[in-house]
Amino acid sequence: MLSTVAYGVIPPVARAVWRPTVEGLHHVPMSGPVIVASNHLSFFDSVVIPVVVPRKVAFLAKSDYFTGTGVKGTLVRAWFEGLGMLPVDRDDTRAAIASLDTALDVLGKGGAFGIYPEGTRSRDGRLYRGRTGVAHLALTSGAPVVPVGLVGTEDIQPVGANRPRLGRVDVTVRFGEPITVAGEYDGVPTGRARRELTDRIMAAIAGLSGQELAGVYNERPADAS
Repeated sequence: MLSTVAYGVIPPVARAVWRPTVEGLHHVPMSGPVIVASNHLSFFDSVVIPVVVPRKVAFLAKSDYFTGTGVKGTLVRAWFEGLGMLPVDRDDTRAAIASLDTALDVLGKGGAFGIYPEGTRSRDGRLYRGRTGVAHLALTSGAPVVPVGLVGTEDIQPVGANRPRLGRVDVTVRFGEPITVAGEYDGVPTGRARRELTDRIMAAIAGLSGQELAGVYNERPADAS
């Protein structure tokens, strides 16, 4: 299958081209369900994390990337499937619920799921407030959350750029200690538990990325890709 071949080829080639600095990779469990929660600076974040983690990390991607036709459509689909990405229709009003169901399915099968609690890319470099979907996934599945701080990925493919830069870019990927949830929020009202856990996760990400805190939610522009 083309996507299987792509999965074997893309990570080593990408590591050779961009040569990211990776710290704390030992914090990512090599088996069992895990949520990889990261800050979000560039479209390429969903490439950088999967190519440095030695197990498949599933991220969501626009369904349009999976429906192209001809040779180009086939290659694009193989690229995204090879990186473990899963299609989601972001224009569907039910997409948010569907994406959480997809994530829980991945975790239920013992997989790794990648998520950006900010919801969309930061266009000014600040770290925005986390949305509680990440905590919902952790509390529902019982999976640990590994916080990730990305630094410099916006230089690989800046917002608005159609293609990534080739050659060495100063990128660092920092993985923090897993945040476990089992038994920690027993008896805590659901809404409060989700908010508190989300804030813990975002604090860990901030410590890893060194970003300035925005203190507000980040809204996706209507014309964002």
